[in-house]
Amino acid sequence: MLRKGMIAMSTVKPVKVAMIGVGAISGIYLKNIVQTFREAELVGVCDLIPERAEKGVAYVKEEQKKGANVPTPKIYADMYEAFNDPEVEVVLNLTRPYEHYEVTKQALLHGKHVYSEKPLAVDMQEADELVALAKESGLKLGGAPDTFMGAGIQTARYLIDNGMIGDVIGANCAMVCHGHETWHPDPEFYYKRGGGPMLDMGPYYVTALVQLIGEAKGVMGMTKKSFAQRVITSEPHRGEIVDVDVDTYLTGNIHFSNGAIAQIFTTFDVHYPPHAQARFEVYGTRGTLVVPDPNTFGGPVLLYRPEDMAAAPKTDPGLMRKTIPNFYDGYKEMPLLFDYSENSRGLGLADMCKAIRTGRDFRANHQQQHHVLEILTSFSKSCESGTYIPLKTKYDRTAPMSNDTMHGILDD
Repeated sequence: MLRKGMIAMSTVKPVKVAMIGVGAISGIYLKNIVQTFREAELVGVCDLIPERAEKGVAYVKEEQKKGANVPTPKIYADMYEAFNDPEVEVVLNLTRPYEHYEVTKQALLHGKHVYSEKPLAVDMQEADELVALAKESGLKLGGAPDTFMGAGIQTARYLIDNGMIGDVIGANCAMVCHGHETWHPDPEFYYKRGGGPMLDMGPYYVTALVQLIGEAKGVMGMTKKSFAQRVITSEPHRGEIVDVDVDTYLTGNIHFSNGAIAQIFTTFDVHYPPHAQARFEVYGTRGTLVVPDPNTFGGPVLLYRPEDMAAAPKTDPGLMRKTIPNFYDGYKEMPLLFDYSENSRGLGLADMCKAIRTGRDFRANHQQQHHVLEILTSFSKSCESGTYIPLKTKYDRTAPMSNDTMHGILDD
């Protein structure tokens, strides 16, 4: 939906946003800020590679030709020029993970609210400092993932909250693949500090877990690095060799405050078909819920309850003839009950912008990012120490989404 004219615009003035980092993930943010979300307005871009910033501005100009009623973004020479721009209210930090801390810190020190890509930082020392700085400055700090705000996970949360699987007993989720060097244009950072499958993909799964189950209280984990080097097969770095500095095979248990226990497994080491690399199930006293890939905004959401079971087998199921299993035979696909089933990255940013204007809370906040990061980084700590790691951060679930009258205009 393009912003043509002022019809059905939000009743609040859009928040001015500067984008720092115009790499691979920026494309969907640009698209959604320009075409969909009314609460945020892009006023400038910045990247260490000027051509990327120029390409971002060129995209906006093409959308203007199609009728998008948005300003032409400035190109900042560096991030400090953006931070010193009085027009900028929010910094959208889309830099590489190991750069998140310094960019976010400097933006906060310059009096800007910050929304960053995941993770909040690469370790808890950095994250603690950023959270303290935001609180001291009275600034909003939040960030991705915002996929939990989409139709799929919001529908799953609604079903759980309304007792469709009874009391939650536990969950099991996995992200299994052989790394990103076969398709990503610049994959080296996935194997450096702040990378690896748990800090890269884990935020989607753990954010969904705490949204569905609530606060976690402790973690145990086992982790390893299977390959010392990786060969890039994607362009433009095809044939280059990357030294692996982080663990790439991580598995662990999360103990929740309500007693539930979840298992999580993430790896960049395993050959696995792309269509099957995501698995996410939540188990309750009255049934099982299959949650959609938390790296997406849509479905399907599948429900299985005792009354859906076929007649009890007359023999031990373990002795029955084996065929290739269809794991979800007998599950019922549930209708999606909320908006935003398409790729809606930037939804969390728009929600934070609405909060800036209205004073209400926002969903993808730093409390959630902070708690999720502690869970993610505690698996390796547990493996190194051989102990259970109790968590220090606290967590309260944010409000569920509401179905609003206009797509792209969030609730007050």
